[in-house]
This record gives sequence, C-alpha cells and structure tokens, in this order.
Amino acid sequence: MSRVIRAAVFQTAWTGDKESMIRTHEQAARDAAAQGAHVLCFQELFYGPYFCQVQDPAFYAYAEKIPDGPVVRRFQALARELGIVLVLPMYEEEQPGVLYNTAAVIDADGSYLGKYRKHHIPQINGFWEKFYFRPGNSGWPVFDTAAGRIGVYICYDRHFPEGWRALGLAGAELVFNPSATSRGLSGYLWQLEQPAAAVANEYFIGAINRVGVEEYGDNDFYGTSYFVDPEARFVGEVASDKEPELVVRDLDTAKLREVRDRWQFYRDRVPGAYDPLTAP
Repeated sequence: MSRVIRAAVFQTAWTGDKESMIRTHEQAARDAAAQGAHVLCFQELFYGPYFCQVQDPAFYAYAEKIPDGPVVRRFQALARELGIVLVLPMYEEEQPGVLYNTAAVIDADGSYLGKYRKHHIPQINGFWEKFYFRPGNSGWPVFDTAAGRIGVYICYDRHFPEGWRALGLAGAELVFNPSATSRGLSGYLWQLEQPAAAVANEYFIGAINRVGVEEYGDNDFYGTSYFVDPEARFVGEVASDKEPELVVRDLDTAKLREVRDRWQFYRDRVPGAYDPLTAP
C-alpha cells in the first residue's frame, strides 16, 4: 500500500539574535503543522548565524547539551503539541571543549529519538568549521519516526558518497541535508549532488539552505531549498534564492519500491571489492 510522507523544510535569514531566531522557527513549525506536515527539518545551526565565516571562541557559547539542553526541551514540547516530527540542526556540547555539528531528531509525541553528528568538517575560506567542531562519531543512524524512516546528512557531508550509501543501507526513506552554502562557492553543485545521491541510493532527499548575507562575512546563502525524488525529479518547485520560505511537499513512498524494482543497485553492490576505499 502506498504511504505518503508530507514533509517540510524551512529556509530563513539570520534575524540578529538567538531568541528571535528560535521564535521564527517555532512559527515555521506551527505553519508546517497547519499544512498537515508530518516532519519538518530546519537549516544548519538553525538558531544562530553561520558563525563559521570567522574564527571566534565567543561563538562556543551557542553550543548546548543534546538532549538535555533548553532548545531541545523547548522543541520537544512543541513537537508534542503539534504532533510533528522535528529535525533540529544544532551546535552540541558533549563536554567543555568537545563540540559537534549535530542534528537532534524529535518524534511527533515529543520523545527524543537520537542525534546525527556531522562527519566531514571543512576548513576553507569562509567555512572555518574545524575551529568549532570535531568530526562526528555517531555513525549514520536512521530514525524510526511517526513520519517514516528518516536520516540526516549535514551540509559538507553531501560531497562524500559513503554516508549517503550508509543511510540507504540502513533503510532510509527520506534523508534531510540541512546546509549553509554560499552562492559563489557551491551554486553549480547544489542541484546536482543531492539529486544524484537520491538516484544512486533510491530515496527522497530534502535539501535546505539558508538565505541572505550575514554580518560575519561575505557568504551569500542562496536558499533554493527543495525535495527531490529517487528519479532526480524535484517534487514541486524549488524555493526562492533570496527570501525565507517554508516548503511542504507530499512524498509517495510507492516511488521507492517502483525505482528499486527497476534498478537493482543494492543487489548489484560488491562490498567485498571496496576494502581499498577505507584502507588507511
């Protein structure tokens, strides 16, 4: 039987302070729930600026415990109230000095399901992330949620095919890729890599990007968030490249079986031949 996931992503600009950023995302969750969304994912480091344009220890203060910090608890209550699954890309403090770029996953009843920690950490001009984050060590979990089997792969991760495949092997139906990526750097890849990953791994992908230029650098975050199906077709329109936007789309999971019956990518893998890919 066909099952439809009504999924949402939210792109927005930095408002100038953490509390108003949180309130903006709370309203987005209410708007998504009002449109019948089962699951909503926010953008990378959703309640702050993309502070990785600079290297300043003052921004360590944005990190908090997951799940025992105030932001997760606040959105657990909201998820429970609205009956919606929430994916929260955040700055995580495991302990002082041990910090990760993390996504917390909250089920529709408000229960905390777990976290994904970004594995691939860039250190290039305007994206000084190694100053802020350790590489992730939580594997590639897929979460059984009220909306379906959900995975997360964060921003720079998308350039590395191995994690996309690990999520597919773990049974993901939908993978969110919350990002903060700049027009001059990655625009030519934005509508190429995630559709290709959706085809190769035979699931839906929700790609989220910020919008606007923030005061900490010249990065021009170009939005254009979207959902793509396992045939590399956009589901509905791509979002604005300049304005905040909530994108809500229906994803028919019957498409997953249809594509997997046609293309036997998982059957035709040869794992025993891949050892050199992970050799030191």
